[in-house]
Amino acid sequence: MTYPTTTTPPPAPSVREARDRDAGLTAPSRRSRALTYTVLVMALAATLMPFAWMLLGSFKTQGELLRDPSGWLPKSPTLDNYTAWLGDLHIGHYFLNSAIVAVFTVLGNLVFCSMIGYALAKLDFPGKRLLFTLVMITLMVPGVVTFVPLFVMVAKLGMVDTYPALILPFVASPLGVFLMRQFMLDIPDELLEAARIDGAGQIRTFTRIVLPLCGPPLATLTILTFLGSWNNFLWPLVAAQSQDKFTLPVALALYSQGENSTRYGLLLAGSVLVIAPMVALFIALQRFFVQGVASTGIK
Repeated sequence: MTYPTTTTPPPAPSVREARDRDAGLTAPSRRSRALTYTVLVMALAATLMPFAWMLLGSFKTQGELLRDPSGWLPKSPTLDNYTAWLGDLHIGHYFLNSAIVAVFTVLGNLVFCSMIGYALAKLDFPGKRLLFTLVMITLMVPGVVTFVPLFVMVAKLGMVDTYPALILPFVASPLGVFLMRQFMLDIPDELLEAARIDGAGQIRTFTRIVLPLCGPPLATLTILTFLGSWNNFLWPLVAAQSQDKFTLPVALALYSQGENSTRYGLLLAGSVLVIAPMVALFIALQRFFVQGVASTGIK
């Protein structure tokens, strides 16, 4: 007498195995992905370590920083460095100067770079290719080459030690023009033609049709321009010749120097206060920044 044989069904795949199978990942692919994540995490940690040391060091005293500069956790945490900036050194005034310069520089770039980019991308006029070539050539010219002529021009106009001297030379950047032009090239011409058929002029087409579609590149341009203006040190150091017009980087460099040595705690605390707005802006606009970079092909 024979009995029917029964076979045990194979165990059901785990959730992870099912997800990897659906994604077409084999064992070597999983190992490669794990290695990639490990390398990325290590690179991220190496990038963030100096900022973490700067933040922790800003709570240390000058003596502790000199005794153990490589230490991490402060043994006697103190807020003296921050209170010095917020009190005696009046960092609020320099913060306001930097904010005024950065905001108006960003607004100028958003207006002028988008207008020039629209003209180069969607309008036909004599010398269009030559103008774009000049923009690209300007993009490749180092800033130090034009530094002295730019200062001479500002001095001839009598704008030294004024807000216009800190703002006007940077209200339109070649990078911003290129960024806006590359994105606007992908806007369908049929959409603009439909607006013209409906009776919209160039200004209305630009403001009502084109600009609402340019959220990602405008956000990208905002971040890049704000970072460049907020971190600018050499030009404000030369163009702003009084404390009333000093920006944060200039004040940070001047006031963190003592009579015989650098006041490292004050320098670290000031650096934290300087980069905090930039980090907040990038976190708020990072999604648009990634979209803008991807859509315009900037590497």
